[in-house]
Amino acid sequence: MTMMKANSIFRALAAALFFTLAAAAAVGAYLLSPADKTASARLFTVSRGQSAREIVADLAREGFVRSGAAAYAVVRLQGLILRAGTYSVSPAAGTLEVLGTLVAGREETRRVTIPEGLSLSKTARHLEDAGVVSAEDFLTASKDSELLSELGIRGESAEGYLFPDTYFFPYEISPRQVVRMMAGNFFSRVKGLPGVPSDPEEFRRAVILASVVEREYRVAAEAPLIASVFRNRIKIGMGLQSCATVEYIITEIQGRPHPYRLLDSDLAIQSDYNTYLWAALPPGPICSPGTVALSAAFNPAQSDYLYFRLVDAETGSHAFTRSLEEHVRAGRSLVLKASPISSSKGN
Repeated sequence: MTMMKANSIFRALAAALFFTLAAAAAVGAYLLSPADKTASARLFTVSRGQSAREIVADLAREGFVRSGAAAYAVVRLQGLILRAGTYSVSPAAGTLEVLGTLVAGREETRRVTIPEGLSLSKTARHLEDAGVVSAEDFLTASKDSELLSELGIRGESAEGYLFPDTYFFPYEISPRQVVRMMAGNFFSRVKGLPGVPSDPEEFRRAVILASVVEREYRVAAEAPLIASVFRNRIKIGMGLQSCATVEYIITEIQGRPHPYRLLDSDLAIQSDYNTYLWAALPPGPICSPGTVALSAAFNPAQSDYLYFRLVDAETGSHAFTRSLEEHVRAGRSLVLKASPISSSKGN
């Protein structure tokens, strides 16, 4: 074979190899290019325990990538770890960016605000309405003795220990994880407040008191005074006489609608939570207190008040008095603006 002929063959082979590699690169580029350049981002969920092959197959089937095989090749060659969760993924992004989203683990979340003063059952319904977890499953988790012990909650449920706040819940979250997140937030927030009791039983009693204060105050500056009234009543063996505790019995224990007015028959309901009948705190919290109520319970105002009466239904302000005579006299001098008998919040 002449040198000239050998060079010709070499050049032909080189050209063939070049075109083969170029074609392969073009095919690869096409397979890794966006599946749909005009599509908007959608949610895509990677379940726990799914294999990489199953995940890329789902991506291809749902139109996020052009080729599951090409995506899987990238995963294997680069040793990528695709994390479980729910993500916002765009078919217009291209395979590498889609895989990068799953590798980074930046999950989509649901933004949910839990208002102050919600009871456990109302919190459960609020979470269900927001699509986070079912109310029934959340309540079950909130009463799980093993979980409560893990969290350091002394009681039969997490009532009172689920901090009212704005949360960003991942789409794939269990009821137990929701309870952990909210209770963890509670204890984290409490650490920053002054006057937190170090004794566990004293702390539990303060949380119960805070839950009652939460349902009674509307003007933040009055919360420490309301706490002082209840503390003063406890000191002399007087009932708290909180309308909020009776409302808790009606709505949470008896399952009736929230009353506009409390009747004498309501005040006579036989229940450990009826603070008109017993000179003690209720057995447990009646709602989730916020920072204002917790601070008030940990640091009640120094006063000799034993009574408070709503004086302005619009602003929620109260008159504080030292004796029953003053309390009655204050009531006679008031003209309330369409106020119900109860001064507590009606959440």
